[in-house]
Parts: sequence; C-alpha cells; structure tokens
Amino acid sequence: MQRTQLSLAVLAAVAALTLAGCGEEKKPEPAAAAPAPPPMVVKLGHVGPLTGGIAHLGKDNENGARLAVDEANAKGLKLDGKSVKLELVAEDDQADPKVGTTVAQKLVDAKVAGVVGHLNSGVTIPASAIYNQAGIPMISGSATNPQLTEQGFKVVFRVVGRDDQQGPAIASYLAGEVKPKTVAVIDDATAYGEGLANEVEKTLKAAGVKVLPREKGTDKTADFKAILTKIKGKKPDAVFYGGMDATGGPLLKQGRELGIKAVFAFGDGACTDKMKELAGDASEGLLCSQAGLPVQAANKKFLDAYKAKFKIDPILYAPFTYDAANLLIEAMKKVNSSDPAKYLPELAKIGYDGASGKIEFDAKGDRKDAEMTIFIMKGGKIEPIAIIKGGKTTRFEDFLKAAAPAAPVADAAKSGEPAKAGDAPKAAAEPAKAMGAAKK
Repeated sequence: MQRTQLSLAVLAAVAALTLAGCGEEKKPEPAAAAPAPPPMVVKLGHVGPLTGGIAHLGKDNENGARLAVDEANAKGLKLDGKSVKLELVAEDDQADPKVGTTVAQKLVDAKVAGVVGHLNSGVTIPASAIYNQAGIPMISGSATNPQLTEQGFKVVFRVVGRDDQQGPAIASYLAGEVKPKTVAVIDDATAYGEGLANEVEKTLKAAGVKVLPREKGTDKTADFKAILTKIKGKKPDAVFYGGMDATGGPLLKQGRELGIKAVFAFGDGACTDKMKELAGDASEGLLCSQAGLPVQAANKKFLDAYKAKFKIDPILYAPFTYDAANLLIEAMKKVNSSDPAKYLPELAKIGYDGASGKIEFDAKGDRKDAEMTIFIMKGGKIEPIAIIKGGKTTRFEDFLKAAAPAAPVADAAKSGEPAKAGDAPKAAAEPAKAMGAAKK
C-alpha cells in the first residue's frame, strides 16, 4: 500500500512538470475600465405660445432656442471639468398671463438654469417676477414693452429694442414719408398693443399730426367693423394698429372691404408674411416695424443652420431667441458653472457677437443701441425698406452695402487685379456686421 501511494505521488509530480513545460502560465485579465460617468444635465427653459392664433410665432421662437442648444450639445460642453448635456424644456403659455405665470413656476420647480422667453410683453412681465424671486436669469427675444426692464429686476434681459424706441420709429416714418394729416390709432388692450400704440400716438402728436380718439379691441377680436365704420367717417390718412397678426390681419381686410383707403401700419406683432394669408390682397402696401434687425439681416450661418434643421425659414424673432439661448450658455462657460448666482454677473456685462449682431446690455438689461426696421408688404412678402437707429433713417439697401466687407487686399493680389470698392460678397452673407457700421 505504501509503495502504491508513493508511486502515485511520483506520477502526479511528473505529470505536473510535464504540463508546465508544454504550456504557458495563464496571466490574469486586466480589470475592465470603469464606465464614464453620464453627463450632467443642465436644463434651459423656453416659453411662448405654442397653441392659439400666434402659435406660429411661438414655435419660431422655440426653434431659435432649440437650435442653439442642439449646436452646443453637438460641439460638446464642459463645466467645472464635467461633461454637460443641455436640455431644452419647452412650455406653452398660450399668450395668456395667467398660464404664463403657471408655467414660469413650473420651470422654477424643474430647476432650470435659465429661461428664454416669453414672447408677449403682457405674459413676460408677470412671469419675470417669478424668475426674479427664484434668482433665475431670463432673456426675452421679443417682449418690447418698456415696463419689463423698468421693474429693476437684475435677472431680466431682452435682446430686442423697446416700444418707446419702436413706436417713435414707425410713427416718425409715417410722419416723414406718408405725411398724414389725420391718423386713427387702435390697440388690442394688451400690455404690448396698448403700450406701443401709446408711443405711436405720442410721437405723431409731437410731429403735429392730428390723432383721433383711441379705439380698442382685444387680442381675441375677430370683427372690427363697428370700430372701422366709426373711423371711416372721420377719413383718416393712416391707421395704426397695436396688436398681433392674428387680429391685425382681419382688421386690415375688413377695413379695405369697408372702403377705407388709408395707409395701414402695424408694430412687430403684425409684421409677418402671415398678414397676406389673413388679409389677402388687402395686405399689399401695409407698413410695419420690428424692434431689431430683420430676419434677412441675421448672419448666414444661422439662416443656413435654421433652414437645414427645420426645413423652413425663420419668421420673425428666431435669430433673437437663438442669441438669447447662446448668451445664457456663453455666460455659463465664462464662469465654468451653470449656477445662476455665479453666471448672472457675467451675463450682465457680456459682449457677444450673435446672429443678430453685437449684443451688450445696459444697466436695466436692455440691449444697447438696438436698431428698428421698417417694412412694407410687397407681392405678399414683408420686405425691409429702412433701418432706424438713434433717430436717423437709413435705406435698407444702403445698410446692406455698409454691411458688406471689402474684398481683402491679399485676395485681390492673387488675381493680379487691384481691389475695388465694390468687390464684396453678397450683402446677405453677414449683414449683422453692420451693427456699428451705419451710425445714425
């Protein structure tokens, strides 16, 4: 038995040595790398009317903000050494102040880091108080009533001009070009429409133009015939309406049907191609204003990117909401944080070259040196005809010429020909560069 056990032990030892000699020692596999942590999600809010009569304008605004967020995510964003994914939280305020405050609180509860919106002044003003209380920066790309930034809220900004700039611009253009003796003024009883109409009336009276007693509708009025019949009897040379295109179109159509031959003029809320759809042939020749440069003057990079993503052209204020979202993102990048308390001071002093030109804010949060644009409806399309800045009017064609950069000397040298003053790319390429070129 002992001999047998000894033999088996010897055989086992020999077998082990033989296997070790024929094979290689198995090395331990390296430990798998730890998966990268998911990116930190930073929420940005956008609010505008996505249902109702001006939903097309609300969606246009949202598209501008969404494009900025998507582009930032595509490039990759890091804050405080962490990868960040931006998320746009879009809400519908239905152009209603009560709904607006409700969705504003919803965004606050969702802990958004900043807000782009709202569209309407009458909604933006009450909503701004909620953002201010929460310390969340908001930038409107379209609310023009002066009261918005006169509240003294440090979190409130806008990237368009104010109605106390826009009203005098369209009124001065009317007085100087149309030269009416009598003007009828109508508003839709909203903070925007009434406020703009007040500024127009004030400027016309200062220019010596007779202004008829104010007439009022609402932002839901569909039948203006009683008001227009009353106006027709007083034979005005021009009619100004403070309101949006959803009501401005029917007003204009009904006015022409009643035989009113006056020039009809509007503010930015009714300064859209949709006026052709709503008023038909009656829209031809209408005048209107916009509190900022026209869409056509946005830089080419933005216009091409918008068209590629949404398969349509921007309508009105998308370049401004695009800039508003980018301003929030840029301020975060500068302080390396999405904390509103940290990036707000940077936002207030920022200088930024956006789709709508150079942007800086004054102490109230208003855009410095905002231009105003005058348009005319021609062939069913709203076309810019003049830029007004600092009280001086420049023809839009001249503005674009000033925007077109001269051909570089180096490029001219390559061709063997001297550079000429007229050698420049098409003015539409980057007309936003003319922000400071057409000093008025």
